[in-house]
Amino acid sequence: MAPIVVMGVSGSGKSTVGAALAQRLRVPFADADDFHPEANIAKMTAGHALDDDDRRPWLDSIGEWLAAHAEGGVMSCSALKRTYRDQLREHCPDVDFLHLAGTPEVIGRRQASRPGHFMPASLLASQFETLEPLAADENGVDVNVDQNIDSIVNEYVTLTQREL
Repeated sequence: MAPIVVMGVSGSGKSTVGAALAQRLRVPFADADDFHPEANIAKMTAGHALDDDDRRPWLDSIGEWLAAHAEGGVMSCSALKRTYRDQLREHCPDVDFLHLAGTPEVIGRRQASRPGHFMPASLLASQFETLEPLAADENGVDVNVDQNIDSIVNEYVTLTQREL
């Protein structure tokens, strides 16, 4: 089973859904937030969006984790741009993506319920501006986040016919 990246804007539920999906599939889980260098966290905490130079080594670390878990694993990672997903595929060509899709209003409500997270709500608009949805030639599916966690996981498993 190829590894899965649970992707989407900040506040979409990547970590929660990723952990639930990994548990359901009985594979390891990792959160891309844990791979950020301190400089990236400081920049985001100060309310500044990361640029591609900030993300490049971070994405390489994530790609290396995916390659090390080529037989199965779940990683939560924003992966907002096609170029970021391409960088991950350079390390692990078979990676599959679960895009947690939602409107700015739904995501904003979800984000507001996460006090203390280093990504401030003020950067949500920039996340949606940056987001490039999955293209037809990319392995993955979109699932609406405006439902409970079990429903999201069940929909993904059904759409991808993942073996449990």
